Amino acid sequence: MWQEKEQQLYRAFTFPDFREAFAFMTKVALAAEKMDHHPTWTNTYNKVEIFLSTHSAGNIITEKDRRLAAIIDKLYNPS
Repeated sequence: MWQEKEQQLYRAFTFPDFREAFAFMTKVALAAEKMDHHPTWTNTYNKVEIFLSTHSAGNIITEKDRRLAAIIDKLYNPS
């Protein structure tokens, strides 16, 4: 589940391996680009951490972040 941390939405995702983690990141990147809303994220092997805030609104959580979070949740389907 998403957590609010330091004016950001945060969630960690775990996958069976790096390939699946990277495939997920690719799907998220395409969805984010369509929204013109780009996450801050990290990836270490099978773990992806995503931080969402709206930079143009002063780095706070907005409805745009919540919409992207909902899309990301739908894309998360670890095997």
